[in-house]
Amino acid sequence: MRFLILNTDYPEFLSQFYSSHPGLENQSYEEQMRVRNESLFGVADFYSSNLRKLGHEAWDIHANNEFMQKMWARENVVHFDEPPFLKQYALRYVNGIAAKISLRQINSILWPLVRSLDSWFYNILEAQVKYYKPDIVINQAMSEIGSNFLKEIKPYTRIVVGQIASPLPQSKDFSCYRVIISSLPNIVAYFRRIGVPSELNRFAFEPGILDALGKRECKTLLSFVGSLSCNHESRINLLVHICKHFDMEIWGQGFDGLAEQSLIRDCYQGKAWGIEMYRVLHNSKITLNHHIDIAESYANNMRLYEATGVGDLLITDWKENLHEMFEPGREVVAYRSAEECVELIKYYLEHDNELETIASAGQERTLREHTYYQRMGELVDIVNKYI
Repeated sequence: MRFLILNTDYPEFLSQFYSSHPGLENQSYEEQMRVRNESLFGVADFYSSNLRKLGHEAWDIHANNEFMQKMWARENVVHFDEPPFLKQYALRYVNGIAAKISLRQINSILWPLVRSLDSWFYNILEAQVKYYKPDIVINQAMSEIGSNFLKEIKPYTRIVVGQIASPLPQSKDFSCYRVIISSLPNIVAYFRRIGVPSELNRFAFEPGILDALGKRECKTLLSFVGSLSCNHESRINLLVHICKHFDMEIWGQGFDGLAEQSLIRDCYQGKAWGIEMYRVLHNSKITLNHHIDIAESYANNMRLYEATGVGDLLITDWKENLHEMFEPGREVVAYRSAEECVELIKYYLEHDNELETIASAGQERTLREHTYYQRMGELVDIVNKYI
C-alpha cells in the first residue's frame, strides 16, 4: 500500500530549525527533509520509515514548512500563488465570522476564500496528493488541515485516516474520514458515540534514537519536558508543588504564559525539541510525566515511551489503563497526588539500586513491545479493516 502522512510543525520549532541550519532553505527538498528527519522532532520519519520496513511505500509531508513545500513545488513545476497582502488579518476576520455561522454556510461561502488566502499551502498539498497517488492519506494535523480540503482530495486516494490525541478541532465535520485513530481511549469512544469509526493506535519509541544519543551521562536528578498551556492546568499546578521541594529542570514551551510569581520560572531551562529533548531525558535519572487534561483517566502520551526508551526512571500520573502498557512499581512508578509524587521522588533518589532496576525494566518493556515498527504493523491491520 501507499501511505501519505500529513503533518505540521510548531512555528517556533521551524524558526529555530532554519536558524540553526543557515542556507538550508535553499537546498533541495530531499536535503531539507533529510535534515528535518535527523532533528528527531515530533514523530520525525518514524511512521514512514517503519511502514517501508513492512513493505509499503510511505512519504511524509510537513504541510506548513513553507521553505520545504515551496522547494518541492519548484522542483516539480507546480504553480502556487504567494499569499496576498494582509493575509493574516484576513484569516482572522474569516475565522471570526466562521464562529458565528453554520457549518453549511462555512462550506459554501467561506471555504473558497480560505482556500484562496492559503493558496500556496493548499495548492502544493493538493499537487502532492496527486503526485504520490496514495492509497491512504493519514492526517496527523486535524486542526490545521481541515475537512473541506480533505473532501477535495478524496477522489485521488482510497481512504483518508485522521489521527488525534489533543483537543478536538473546532470543526465538527468528520465525514471526510473513513476512520480516526487515537492513542486515547476516551477520544476513540467519543468518535464512536457520534458515529465515526475510530480505533486505538498508541504512540511508541524509535530504537534508532539510542544510536544518536551515545553514552549516557546522568547530569540531572529530576527533569520534566512538556508544554505548559491552558490545556495543561493540572500539570502546571503539579509542577508548582514539585518546585517547592526539588531543584528540578523544566523544559518546554508555554513559559511566557505562566504567572509572574510562578515557582516554575526558577526551574525553567528553555525549550528542548527533537534530539535536544531526548538528550535532556537521556541525561536525567528521573523524568516526571503528567498528561494533558483532555486525557482524563487514561495514559497515552509520547513521554511514556520516550523516557522509558532512553532508560530513565519514569514517574508518571496514575491512570486506569497504565497497566496495559507498563507494570506500575516494576517498570514505571505512578503517583495519584502531588503529595505522593513528592514522596516517590524522595524515595527513589535515596534508593538508587531500586531506581536503576525499575528504569532498566521499563526500557526493556519499551524496546520489546512499544516500538514504531510494532505500531505500524498495528496501523496496517487497522487500515486493512477499512480500505
